[in-house]
Amino acid sequence: MSQKEEIVRLLKEKSVMKQDVYRNTLSTFEMFKRIAKELGTDLKAEANAIDPRIGVEYVQNSDYEMKLKVAGDVLVFYMHTNVFEFEKTHPMHKTGYIKENINNSYCGIIYIYNFLADSFKYNRVNDLGYLIARVFINRESRFFVESKPALGYKYQNFSSAPITEDVIRDIINELVIYCISFDLYTPPNDAVKEISVYEIQERILSDKFKTGKRLGFSAHSETHFGEDVNI
Repeated sequence: MSQKEEIVRLLKEKSVMKQDVYRNTLSTFEMFKRIAKELGTDLKAEANAIDPRIGVEYVQNSDYEMKLKVAGDVLVFYMHTNVFEFEKTHPMHKTGYIKENINNSYCGIIYIYNFLADSFKYNRVNDLGYLIARVFINRESRFFVESKPALGYKYQNFSSAPITEDVIRDIINELVIYCISFDLYTPPNDAVKEISVYEIQERILSDKFKTGKRLGFSAHSETHFGEDVNI
């Protein structure tokens, strides 16, 4: 096989497959956005009836990022635009599904993070968020989930059928429950015992005291949410 023929083969077999993965991941993310928006609308009415201080809001920042704010928590959904392959030592390579066709192992990824709503409200750019789930989508729209809550056990292997709206609704609901139940811990005394006059006067407490439920990822957004208190 000539070099040109090899290039054409790779374009036909690998590049087309990756385009299929991207298309399926984008289609799945569109379902995530639609269902998150529906949930936000439903929960907003319920929350207002409970206590008007409890804010619920859906915000779409781009085609690849959205936020669902529920009370003091924000779930950030982010779709990566690239396609990934698992390392050869990954357990997925031991499954019959991957052994049947190695192309089944190439996936797009949807990341889901948990941040404090106040981190965005007060533009505390050094506050920390927490990766709570990754949803993997392949060329056949089959999926699995890596997740902190028990949700991961439910969807820990590639599905036998393409992902559905009912599954996505279940994933989002479980993650909202997890985030609301996942409380903010008091920071260690040594982390907050010193502060300068300049920091107080310039009100840059967010730079001195990183706030987050656990160590994770930094918040970066210009989106401002409602006025409710983190509870």
